[in-house]
Amino acid sequence: MTAATQQDPQLQRRLQQDSIELAGRVIYLNPFLYWRRFDANTDRWLREPGQLPEDQIASNRQRFYPELAWDQLPAEELAVKDGAVEMFLKSLELISTFNPELSSGHLLEVERKMAVTKKRAFERWVAKALRRRQRQQTSERRRFDRERLLRDWGEWLALPTTRQALLPATAALVLAGFAGWWLGAQQFCRQQIVQPGIAKPGLVQPGLGRTP
Repeated sequence: MTAATQQDPQLQRRLQQDSIELAGRVIYLNPFLYWRRFDANTDRWLREPGQLPEDQIASNRQRFYPELAWDQLPAEELAVKDGAVEMFLKSLELISTFNPELSSGHLLEVERKMAVTKKRAFERWVAKALRRRQRQQTSERRRFDRERLLRDWGEWLALPTTRQALLPATAALVLAGFAGWWLGAQQFCRQQIVQPGIAKPGLVQPGLGRTP
């Protein structure tokens, strides 16, 4: 542990939550701390929820959340908790893979500490991943709807009956537009007749007297 780490209590506490010392070795509990040893498939497997079978996740619910009444959880919270169970299982598999010298007793200690320190972190990670997936699905669905609408319009316009029906309407629109332009041009070019001014009775121009 470096001097900078020792001087930063928050960082030191985070490292303590993300690791456990077993058999004289420091074992990382945070699965993302092994990312340098991942290949692309392992990274995708870890980061994307829904990679493990549903029956495997359901059978391990009580293992990590013995206090929950699973049948009473709302759908959104149930999805987050199931994703956290999946993260526990994936993390334990990675830890046992990258630390093959650990015994079953050591792995049990790892699991117990993970259940205490990583539960909220896993839930936050899963909730963020599910929101990101929902946004991607919404964007893809909108793009698909736009493409389908354009394709349907293109197929409709390509029909012979459609072209036959649109030809008179198009000609009528062109004629209407030309007629509107012609009427507007005539109105603009028409000369306005200005009535001459009429002097009001009883007014006398300056310098002129009345006729006797």
